Amino acid sequence: MGFMKQQKKAYILALVAIFFWSTMSSAFKISLRYIQFDLLLFWSAIFGIVALTIILLSNKEINLNKQFNKKSIVRSAVMGFFNPFLYYIVLLKAYSLLEAQVAGILNYTWPIVLVILSVPFLKQKIPLYSFVALFISFIGIIVIGTDGSPLNFEFNEPWGVFLALLSSLFWAIYWILNLKDKDRKSEEKIFLNLLIGFIYVAIYLISTGVKITIPSWQALLGSAYIGMFELSISFVIWLNALKYSSNTAKVSNLVYLSPFVALFWIRLTVGEEIHLYTVIGLVFIIGGIFLQQFLSGKRKNMEAG
Repeated sequence: MGFMKQQKKAYILALVAIFFWSTMSSAFKISLRYIQFDLLLFWSAIFGIVALTIILLSNKEINLNKQFNKKSIVRSAVMGFFNPFLYYIVLLKAYSLLEAQVAGILNYTWPIVLVILSVPFLKQKIPLYSFVALFISFIGIIVIGTDGSPLNFEFNEPWGVFLALLSSLFWAIYWILNLKDKDRKSEEKIFLNLLIGFIYVAIYLISTGVKITIPSWQALLGSAYIGMFELSISFVIWLNALKYSSNTAKVSNLVYLSPFVALFWIRLTVGEEIHLYTVIGLVFIIGGIFLQQFLSGKRKNMEAG
């Protein structure tokens, strides 16, 4: 019974995190009506840092002072450069150029990029089935990027499409760096990465001559929501879901519900008409990712047997 309760708690926490993540495409797009992309990241990071500070200070198992050592700062200086700085600067710019449904779904291609990057970074070999899975997902990218006209191979907003896909590259690099950093607790890494990433954002704004002023209440409200439920609290909820689950795969695969639920929120709150080609492209992308994971798991089981 205790096991069942733990697993149920894991599912509930995972679904709560997924709920918030599914609203982010809408939150990004609506907030960008009131504030430019880089300032949105600046203010969101502030709210995220405040939220994480409160969470970490209330956790007696974590000592904030201990993580401010040279090794942790150097690691977070690298990780924070990729996420939140590069990742969100590029992603939010993509959202300012594209429809929310397009930018959001193209951003979900990071597991595909992760497979490719695992060759040089993790010294893994890509089996033949992975190329098939990658090709299936690539079809989805082309369908969405060309507004449902893949045979023409003409991108209506090539710069926006490029940035959305580039953001997935930065996230995949960050994910690999995170995998290699096994000494620190996840909450501590998230906090220090965000803190140092915020410094990068501030330097970027100053160097590009962007004036930092207090934005409208709508922009602050959007920044607060993104800062708390994209940059901080949702990650802590997700980490707890993984902790309570008997098998991380049981909750990890639930994350692929997020882009489908996101389309509902985009239609409801942003007012975008959800295109058929968007759904078709999403099915191809997620289908390729699932095929990769399924065959990879099957191969590991065969090797173990």
